[in-house]
Amino acid sequence: MIKQVILTVIRFIVGGLFIFSGLIKVNDPVGTSIKLEEYFDVFSYDIAPFFAYLKEFSLPLAVVLVVLEVVLGVMLILGVKLRLTVILLSLMIVFFTFLTFYSAYFNKVTDCGCFGDAIKLTPWESFYKDIFLLILIAVLFIFKNQLPQRTSPFLNGAALLFLFVSLVLSIVAIRNLPFIDFRAYREGVHIPSAMQPSQPLQYSYQMKKDGKEIFMDQYPNDDTYEFVAMQLKNPEALPKISDLAVWNEQGDFTEEILSGNKLVVLISNISKMSENNWDSLAALIQELNGSAIEPVVISASSEEEIKVLLSNMDLNVPYYLADATVVKTIVRSNPGIMLLKEGTVLKKYHHNNTPSASEVGQVFHHE
Repeated sequence: MIKQVILTVIRFIVGGLFIFSGLIKVNDPVGTSIKLEEYFDVFSYDIAPFFAYLKEFSLPLAVVLVVLEVVLGVMLILGVKLRLTVILLSLMIVFFTFLTFYSAYFNKVTDCGCFGDAIKLTPWESFYKDIFLLILIAVLFIFKNQLPQRTSPFLNGAALLFLFVSLVLSIVAIRNLPFIDFRAYREGVHIPSAMQPSQPLQYSYQMKKDGKEIFMDQYPNDDTYEFVAMQLKNPEALPKISDLAVWNEQGDFTEEILSGNKLVVLISNISKMSENNWDSLAALIQELNGSAIEPVVISASSEEEIKVLLSNMDLNVPYYLADATVVKTIVRSNPGIMLLKEGTVLKKYHHNNTPSASEVGQVFHHE
């Protein structure tokens, strides 16, 4: 009796965590695919070159993983096909534990994206979380033959419903934008403020004197102290945005982008850019050109590629360069659109939802 109670509690803990983690990532499968690409990049250099070829399949793999997390969590709680569910969960947690250990030990892909952008964990925190789950799932695996095996049309239908809903939500999020934006560039954020610490940063200084290590709040003026290391005491005060930089051949234009009214077209990779609705986007840029809302293009591709693209589309607008990770973080669409008013993010659009010039004007008018 006690064993069954313990196994039931473990089922609900593991199932709940997998559902929670999966639903956060169903909200943003593109973000999960970006993390997979980062892992494949690292593995292609550190383990075997063939991992580089998997980058092309990162998005469908991301969808499979996030949907599986939700469905297996639901099946574990409902008790549907528990032996198969536990085996699949065991394989997944071994895979996730390997990824987080690799990230932590070798300091690679320092944000695993375990809970998407909603909850940030350090590499070692992610690893310890997976070790905790690994232990719980190992208990379920050892006693999998003693778990109740419930089968009913209702329970099977509920599992299939979660599978269908999760898959549909993933596809909708990919074809539009995440339903909930947890990133630092979400709508309503004043970017210049987010680039500043929320409060003065405080440090603790690890010093050594006479063979003894001492921690001090102020750096000593005494030269007899030997500096060892310094630690930030209030990391929560760090800027939410620390990597935004926009430039071109004429210099840095970050401050320029964050002033006035801007319609920013973001292209993470021109060679992989979707051409769907590009005509509508080009028409929008043409119509706003010369108005109170300045259209600009920011891309992580080369200046030559940007020039060719703008020339082919007969567009004469300012263009700038930015880091690919920053561009992908700002908007989960290639290309995507961001409306800025004095550095405040008013609205973001997937290229599938390109607005008209009048709609853009209304957004600025209501602010």
